[in-house]
Amino acid sequence: MDIRDGIAAAVRLAEGASLGEAFDTADPAGWTALDAGARELTRVPGEYVWMPAWERTDSGRLLVKVLGRERRVLPRGVRLTASQLALGLCHRDGRVRQSALERVGEHPELLPLVVVRGADWVPQVRERARERLAELLDAEGAARLMPLILRMGRRGRGGFAADLATTLLSTAPREILLPLCEHTDRAVRRYAHRLVIAGGLLSPAELARAAALDDDTVVQDLCADAALAAVAAEGARDDVLEPLLAARNPRARAAGVTALRRAGMPERAAGFLGDRAGRVRACARYVVRQYGGDPAAWYRERCAGAEVSPGVVSGLAECGERGDAAVLWALTSHPVGTVRARAVAGLRSLDVSDLARFTGLLDDPDPGVVREATAELVPSARSLDEEWLLGRLAPGRTRAVRVSAFRLLHEHSGLARLRAAVALIDDPDDNLRHAARQAVQRWHPTADVPHGVVEVGELLDRSRELFSEYVLKRRKWEAGLPA
Repeated sequence: MDIRDGIAAAVRLAEGASLGEAFDTADPAGWTALDAGARELTRVPGEYVWMPAWERTDSGRLLVKVLGRERRVLPRGVRLTASQLALGLCHRDGRVRQSALERVGEHPELLPLVVVRGADWVPQVRERARERLAELLDAEGAARLMPLILRMGRRGRGGFAADLATTLLSTAPREILLPLCEHTDRAVRRYAHRLVIAGGLLSPAELARAAALDDDTVVQDLCADAALAAVAAEGARDDVLEPLLAARNPRARAAGVTALRRAGMPERAAGFLGDRAGRVRACARYVVRQYGGDPAAWYRERCAGAEVSPGVVSGLAECGERGDAAVLWALTSHPVGTVRARAVAGLRSLDVSDLARFTGLLDDPDPGVVREATAELVPSARSLDEEWLLGRLAPGRTRAVRVSAFRLLHEHSGLARLRAAVALIDDPDDNLRHAARQAVQRWHPTADVPHGVVEVGELLDRSRELFSEYVLKRRKWEAGLPA
């Protein structure tokens, strides 16, 4: 939600809608948008008067009079509804906000606005809101409002509610905290996992499962580190190791592989030397070396076999030597494209240079191979034939080949860059067309080539004119004639 949603919600509240009808009360952004929207001043049509939109409604004008009395004391028998009191808590007059805080006990559903007022810019309002929050908030309420509390905690004066909630939840039972560990808001999950880990409320097996299943990297690290600490203290346990080793995310797998060292299971660690993730391979190599193994020899043996995987190829490049380049060159003709791409990347990491062989890889059908070969050829791009590269921009070529040619031509002279840009200036591929237009603008920044969306034909005609002028000047210069 943004401030426009908050303005609309305030108008609906003034017209008598309930909180749930006016906006999504489960969304913390709804409360902050209402708080800002209720005070947003807009111009009254036909007048030089600025006021909040909800105050211009008939019911809003009546409510303003009622809220004005809140500065003193409301007459006996006058009661504000939750919707009216919500507007009072968001009112632009600090005295109204402060007075409305005295009545929030009658409407517990307005506690989120008390959290918001705890970060109020008026000291008197802020202090009274914090007093009311300390009176009304309990552990269950803190858990329910945690998304909003953490959101407000990022504001300059919003730390009080977060500190109060931490105090309340630090001694809360599992039944209150565990649902927060599965909250859809990842900030809430991080906060809750820190609390339950500090309180020792999760067993090592539960920590391992959380590290394996949660999609947030911070939660993965928190739980994996706590699970490893438990393994170090209690010894290896299958109910801890197995979830980590079988996890889809590499952080949890890496933690499980590291735990194999203390468990004395280097043979299991060897099974992860060819993992798809680099950090897992690195942990596996560490464990294998601790028990006297040679990961490089393991990689060489697998690369020479028939069933080589991309992870094995990357592993050889990560711990191999320049003498292993022959093995990697042989793998550039492997039938699996990802294996070929990892082999080319490995040659780059071993700092192997062979211009002719890398150039031959530019025609590989796998885009990953073409990308890796192109990255290696960029420093030597001017050694490649310009006309040959221009021919590779033809529409019949694959996108990877055309992107590669354009990137390599970009490293050539200004004339080659302009010719490449002209060839792609009306290309159907959005990214290539945009790059070509940008290249024309950079090549001739003083030219009348508009930025943003332009007619392709106009830009193409102007680019060709620039190209013709450049060629003419160059021919005159080569003939010794004045330009």
